[in-house]
Amino acid sequence: MATLKEFEESLREHGMNMALALLERLRERDRATRTVKPARRLTGQKMTPELARAILDLHASTGMTQQEIAFKVGVNQGRVNEVIKHGKWLTDDPHAPEAVARDKAVARLRAEPRPRKAAAAPRKERKAPAPRRSNQGQLALGDL
Repeated sequence: MATLKEFEESLREHGMNMALALLERLRERDRATRTVKPARRLTGQKMTPELARAILDLHASTGMTQQEIAFKVGVNQGRVNEVIKHGKWLTDDPHAPEAVARDKAVARLRAEPRPRKAAAAPRKERKAPAPRRSNQGQLALGDL
């Protein structure tokens, strides 16, 4: 099966400019109606049980991929996977492991930046370890 790029090259080789123009128009329409913008990074929003239930509803009722659901609700794909596969974020328990990890990360972001440690003195070069000797015999090519 030919790829779209190969198809486009074939149209160019045969001078089919009208077909190329139509292909470009279809591409523009696709870009305008695309649900997932390529290479767009989201800052994400706080995961809540309501958002987790919305993710599960979208997963169950649509044919959307995890990436498409992530863009739609404003979280990253990893969070969507956690909800769908592992049932995380479905409770409002502040002591749940995912909530504790989130709160620690937020606290680190808000904390004063820690001073960096001074550069360590250069390390001495280590000697390569001596080869280990084994009690097993070794066969040479002439032994057989």
